[in-house]
Amino acid sequence: MGKGKIVIITGANSGIGKAAAFLFAKGGHTVIMACRNLEKSRPVQQQILEESKNDKVELMELDMGSFASIWKFCSEFKERFERLDILIHNAAYFNHGSKYRLSPDNIELTFATNTFGPFFMTELLLEHLKKSEDARILHASSNIVKHFFDSKRKIDFDRLIGEMKDTRGFSVYDMYCQSKAALVMLTFKMAEEYKEQSIKVNALQINGAKMSKETLQKVTAGWRIIARIQNLFFPPAEKMADIYYNMCTSEEYQNITGKLINDKKEIMTRGVDNPSPLMQVKQLTRNSFYPKYVAQKENQEKIWSLCLEAVRTFR
Repeated sequence: MGKGKIVIITGANSGIGKAAAFLFAKGGHTVIMACRNLEKSRPVQQQILEESKNDKVELMELDMGSFASIWKFCSEFKERFERLDILIHNAAYFNHGSKYRLSPDNIELTFATNTFGPFFMTELLLEHLKKSEDARILHASSNIVKHFFDSKRKIDFDRLIGEMKDTRGFSVYDMYCQSKAALVMLTFKMAEEYKEQSIKVNALQINGAKMSKETLQKVTAGWRIIARIQNLFFPPAEKMADIYYNMCTSEEYQNITGKLINDKKEIMTRGVDNPSPLMQVKQLTRNSFYPKYVAQKENQEKIWSLCLEAVRTFR
């Protein structure tokens, strides 16, 4: 893959997103850091500009939880750039311990940011992706989707849009888990939808990475202690960023689409039906399988239809 690719990375001011922005900048590509907080992001942009010695690092405002912000970002991007080669949906909402919140578009905020936002942004940028000779989309998933190996676990499709009648059982952790599973479903569905346009869509299952100071502040005090202990064992953000870069630039992934990749850069496979106790343990402990729930076509169609309906007035 040649130089001069145009790359958008959402949430590029900290953690894996920041590390990935630096790698792409160092590789000579044009990097658009799509970030919600410009004041916090400008020093990061300046650092990347100086350390990468690449002056093609742009900073643009984007709130993935707001359709209006996504529309504005995409409109400005399309005016300034002739095409898009790489789109990395890295940003995510996970404010542990917070109460139930709706986005400006009347969608549960976790899903608005982690699932509906990436869908809408991709659809708006589709024509620019089609202009690339090697368009690639990467979704940042998480091993949290393993919760769906529990056959009782389901996505609450009817509780995503509009005010919940009863929020007593609401959990940001649970919604984060559901939203990441839905993002994997969108990965599979998008790969089918965009195949004729030769746009590749894959997801990376992140099996833990050191939390940045900013992310740690979003975790409640009790869980923050656990998170700091986990940080002692989790790999640095640079490791995952390196996989981002490899999946989006190497010839190895040039013709791969509709796959979930693990942190060893292996293609994961669907879990088996009615697993034995031993197989169930393997599925839960080995980063090689994903739950059949996310592979089921009817579930993929449900989230796809919900996304289409949610953004209908903006299209």
